[in-house]
Amino acid sequence: MSRATLKERVAALERQVGALLANHAGTGRTKDWRRTRGAFTGDDLMKQIFEEGRKIRDEEKERARPRGRKKRQARS
Repeated sequence: MSRATLKERVAALERQVGALLANHAGTGRTKDWRRTRGAFTGDDLMKQIFEEGRKIRDEEKERARPRGRKKRQARS
C-alpha cells in the first residue's frame, strides 16, 4: 500500500467522521430511558398490566419451588 493512498484514506475517513459528528450535534437531546419515567403514572391499563405480570411471576415462582422434600435435621 503506498503512502499517498494511506493519506488519502485517512483524509476521507476524517471527512466522514466530521460529517457524522456535525449531523449528530444538531439532533438535540439523546434518547434516555429516564425521560419516560412516570409516563404511565395513574394509568389504569398499566396498573392492570403490572398486576397481571405480578401474578405470572408469582405463579412461576411457586412452580419453581421444590415440593415434597423433607427438611433435614440439623446436626449438632
